Amino acid sequence: MAALLADGYLGSVWLTGQAPSRDLRRGRYTPESLTHPGKMLPTIPRYAIRTYTNPGDVVLDPMAGIGTTIIEAMRLGRDGIGVEYEAEWVTKAADNIHHTVQAGAPGRGEIYHGDSTALPSLLPASLHGQVSLVITSPPYGSSTHGHVRTPGPRRGKVRKINHKYGSVSNLAYRSHGELADGFTEILAGCRAVLRPGGHAVVTARPYRRHGELIDIPGMVVAAGVNAGLELVEECIALICGVRDGLIIPRASFFQQKNIRDAIATGDPQWLVQHEDVVILRAL
Repeated sequence: MAALLADGYLGSVWLTGQAPSRDLRRGRYTPESLTHPGKMLPTIPRYAIRTYTNPGDVVLDPMAGIGTTIIEAMRLGRDGIGVEYEAEWVTKAADNIHHTVQAGAPGRGEIYHGDSTALPSLLPASLHGQVSLVITSPPYGSSTHGHVRTPGPRRGKVRKINHKYGSVSNLAYRSHGELADGFTEILAGCRAVLRPGGHAVVTARPYRRHGELIDIPGMVVAAGVNAGLELVEECIALICGVRDGLIIPRASFFQQKNIRDAIATGDPQWLVQHEDVVILRAL
């Protein structure tokens, strides 16, 4: 049953964390692109694409990063389109698209550089009303992102690298209110290019800022409704594995450290091992 769910059969719990991210990306993405701090687990767009589209459909990610949604769409015979704000990730997404073409993927891919709060003006008019599925995730919180390095012959001091999205103008570094307003504009642009009945799948999870729990999934739902989309369903996509009824956590070093530190100070926090998945539909 777990294999069937992960392969694209409907379910409110998506078993998308059965393999570690590094194994899912090995050979499918360029090593240089793995420095992005907030990569979507490839099995999440893979599941959504199989569930909500057919071969030949157009799949869009307005905050594409290194192009995970585009690559998974191409490999499943769909046309993947992405828009990315940071030039560095545009270049790396383009490299991943080229790598995927070279690997013989049946679908096409394209990445655009720009600010998705003005999404319709960035995309060709021929795409307006033609997108079957939007898959994306808002940038949020730095505590769950990045890689751990312990340099030096004696391993040295633990430090975090690859944990920055880019320029300070990125939505990732705005206030919660600014992030909500900007993401609402992005989803309004998605509504303008979605075909009637097309879906938008948005992944997010709560995070803590200065000890306060920030409800990013709730923000996504509100942004979608305010953008004129209909809320269809809320699911969860596991980022942990499940083996013989037991959870196999895949939390980062800093996630685990933050939870231990909180518990040590009397703050009973939990290690989140899933993404909330908000599913919206264009009327």
